[in-house]
Amino acid sequence: MRMIALLLTAFVALSHVGIMILEMFYWDHAIGRQIFNMTPQVSASSAILAANQGLYNGFLAAGLVWGLVTGRRDIKVFFLACVIVAGVYGGLTAKTTILFTQALPGLLALLAVLAARPARVRPHL
Repeated sequence: MRMIALLLTAFVALSHVGIMILEMFYWDHAIGRQIFNMTPQVSASSAILAANQGLYNGFLAAGLVWGLVTGRRDIKVFFLACVIVAGVYGGLTAKTTILFTQALPGLLALLAVLAARPARVRPHL
């Protein structure tokens, strides 16, 4: 179960890196307009807000990577919970598919992290 938790958490972290890149660097380009179904005027006028939003997604990814690198369950739980809250809020207020692309993977990763046995910590001698 630990391997599944690791893989799911890594997937969520990687997806948030992708979201960050999309929102910060490709929002006002053809790919961003196609993904979010925007006109050039809408993407241009909202690019600064999207970059700010992308930065937050980068922080979520960084927190998840921190949890993965250190192996700290509490850090993974905290950042996965943040991903779920952000995904639910985005799904209810912006685009319903965010529930499935952000909140659901976060929830699955969180459940796997909680179900996995914590790694044994060897005492220092």
